[in-house]
Amino acid sequence: MTNRSAEPMALVLGSAAGGGFPQWNCGCELCALVRAGDPRVRAATQVSIAVTGDGKDWLVVGASPDIRQQLLDNPLLWPRNNRRDSPIKGVVLTGGDIDAIAGLLVLRERQPFTVYAPQALLNLLELSPVFGVLDPGMVRRVEVPPLQTIPCGANLTLTLLPMPGKVPLYLEDRASAQPAAGPNYAALLRAGGRSVLFAPACADITESVKEHVLSADTVFFDGTLFADDEMIRAGLGEKTGRRMGHVPLGGSGGTIERLGGLRNRRILLHINNTNRILMRDSPERRQVEAAGFEVAYDGMEIRL
Repeated sequence: MTNRSAEPMALVLGSAAGGGFPQWNCGCELCALVRAGDPRVRAATQVSIAVTGDGKDWLVVGASPDIRQQLLDNPLLWPRNNRRDSPIKGVVLTGGDIDAIAGLLVLRERQPFTVYAPQALLNLLELSPVFGVLDPGMVRRVEVPPLQTIPCGANLTLTLLPMPGKVPLYLEDRASAQPAAGPNYAALLRAGGRSVLFAPACADITESVKEHVLSADTVFFDGTLFADDEMIRAGLGEKTGRRMGHVPLGGSGGTIERLGGLRNRRILLHINNTNRILMRDSPERRQVEAAGFEVAYDGMEIRL
């Protein structure tokens, strides 16, 4: 068993956007390279991180549909005795998309933990009776009012910060050229005087967003697409990144321009399979690294 450290840390469980990398039904260049075993790319599961403030108990941020595989891949999150047990004490929800909440259904085997979310996202769970499989006697649901700091176990405090975003795909008017604004948040976690921000979806980098990013020592930020029209040019979609609720890395008003050169640690995740920063020797990868960003990968450990 891997030794547990008492120092606060974050663990990247999944670094890919919805569908993972490679996506099961995608034969694009990058997905093909993963299947061929090309060493310049590595497979990734759908986005989620785990954070601890004491090295013993953990909080999962983002309930990825791939959470079962992610827990199997990370010994720090294995049961600690020969009975039913888990070091996971809570799950934080920051958005209502399927790839951000479906993992809750995997965690239904009568294991006690707490779901932390704003009321808008708790309401989404209530609207779908399938989430009733989470025994309320085992799984508490705790409302976290935006901008209010609460203790959340694992020697951590949690603050949910509103972020520009859109309603989940299953709730939006698909015929509309502009998506309706919807509940979307970043999770700011603090332990031992250090802080980490998890912001996998951001539609626009406003001054408020930049202040949120500057407030944390380590930031996991939306790295979905490099170019706004990337999926359209690849023939794999009809929507721009901003239409999907994700600011592009490049271009005017993009992440490189707005957040490049800051002094804190900035790590890109929620990376789509069309984004060439996934290839280690690509010009796009060199560009984000030159601007001070790192590219997340599954299993990445960050000491806070």
